[in-house]
Amino acid sequence: MSGPIGHLAKFVSKTVEPIAIKALLVRERLESGVSYHPGSAEILGDPYPKYAQMRQRDPVHRMRLLDGWALTRYKDCDAVLRDHARFSNAIPSEVREQTGLISMLHQDPPEHTRLRALVSQAFTPRAIEKLRFRVEQTAEQLLDAVAGQPSFDLIAALAYPLPITIIADLMGVPPKDMDRFKDWSNDLALSVEPFLPEDAMERVGRAAEELTEYFEAIIAVRRQGPRDDLISVLLAAEEEGSKLTHDELIKTLILLLVAGNETTRNLIGNGMLALLSNPDQLQRLWDNPDLLNSAVKELLRYDPPVQLDGRVVRQDVEIGGKHIRAGQLVISLIGAANRDPAVFEQPDVLDIGRKGTSHLSFGRGIHYCLGASLAELEGRIAFKTILRRFRSLSLAGEPKRREQISLRGVEELWVEVEVGADG
Repeated sequence: MSGPIGHLAKFVSKTVEPIAIKALLVRERLESGVSYHPGSAEILGDPYPKYAQMRQRDPVHRMRLLDGWALTRYKDCDAVLRDHARFSNAIPSEVREQTGLISMLHQDPPEHTRLRALVSQAFTPRAIEKLRFRVEQTAEQLLDAVAGQPSFDLIAALAYPLPITIIADLMGVPPKDMDRFKDWSNDLALSVEPFLPEDAMERVGRAAEELTEYFEAIIAVRRQGPRDDLISVLLAAEEEGSKLTHDELIKTLILLLVAGNETTRNLIGNGMLALLSNPDQLQRLWDNPDLLNSAVKELLRYDPPVQLDGRVVRQDVEIGGKHIRAGQLVISLIGAANRDPAVFEQPDVLDIGRKGTSHLSFGRGIHYCLGASLAELEGRIAFKTILRRFRSLSLAGEPKRREQISLRGVEELWVEVEVGADG
């Protein structure tokens, strides 16, 4: 999940009319030879040609529309994401008052350090490994439900329900509420988008209120009878008084539900679409299942679930010869950095055996994605189960993209299948 970009951008965009947007984009092009509108149909459909254009013409790009800077080179994005001392992840006070979604994602040390330490115990390597059987079991059960069907929507069948089931189990909330989780997660995920209409912003607020009420009810039950789940662990910390406030508990649970679902859902959806669009690589994975680990990392690089991450500059800095003032927004375009030809050979080519420099899809530094290991585990098991159960896979119609850029994903991915020997 990205930093303060969504809240900052919405704060700005409320005052910008369509005619003014066009004027600002024209100004950008005149200044640098390129313009960047993260909410445009061009970017929502396929942002990578625009990223390449920006990297070539103006790699540290002054965004007039969002009154900030966009970075497209790997070295610049990597440096900013690692440097929490000069680049803050906290939401400014004027925006903080407008949203109820402040979590450790939007905080700096020491608050971030304290909150992350409490939650991280659920994501240790040992804890993740203990989830392996449950993930494998869930993937099998979900594909059992579409067994015998010549075609199905891979997102509805597997990419969505797998991660939401696992994160629900981990937190200790009933999987029977999955449909409600889906709606809440979809709406709350909009909160990190740069541009939203008023009705979408209202959906975000409503989802936050409803999910808060839902968690309040679960917490009340856990107060009476703690269980072996993350909510009980965090509740114990809250009851100690000094480790976690009640508001922080609620915000942390909301963050975990959304982040634990969105990243993996998009990894599976984007990854399967990439493989289906590159059948030579799909066949290569069938023929060489030992490439599964490197394949997942390459799919994360090729079309990352999180496309951008925002920071606020704490003090005047210089990046790529450009002077950036304290208080300005800097966006690391992760999707662009992952295709930087200075770092990755033939960056626009999907190569499931790729070795070398790691992608930036889970971030860097103290805000490195807490659930990265779980997302990779779920992705590996999802792809492994699909490839074992089906001996042929192909697109059954045009994929439907989600109309989001910060969290880039697929809404519908219909596939035609032929059942394999183990299917």
